Amino acid sequence: MTDETPTVIRNDEQDRYDLHVGDVAAGFAAFRHDDEGRLVFDHTEVDKAFGGRGLGKALAADALADVARRGETVVPECPFIVKFLRENEVPGLKIAWRDEDAVDAAAPAEPSA
Repeated sequence: MTDETPTVIRNDEQDRYDLHVGDVAAGFAAFRHDDEGRLVFDHTEVDKAFGGRGLGKALAADALADVARRGETVVPECPFIVKFLRENEVPGLKIAWRDEDAVDAAAPAEPSA
């Protein structure tokens, strides 16, 4: 039986956070550094074989918590990361919203039908 515990590890060589389930690569959250040294998260991906397990949320939560611990600033561009940050608080995380995302993040959530 393999260990199914997800782990998230920062991979500075490839500018991303890698998600593993046991010893299998299951996804990643990619970032790039902007001119101010902030981390621009621009793509998040979880292998379809691991879909439906909440691993994308675990990846985002662990990656963003690590960024907060390091005292770095996030610029969310990836739609998944933007949505995660709108719905979840990450203690201590500094976020530099793009103008349109800042307006959306401040707007109250609409009730679901």
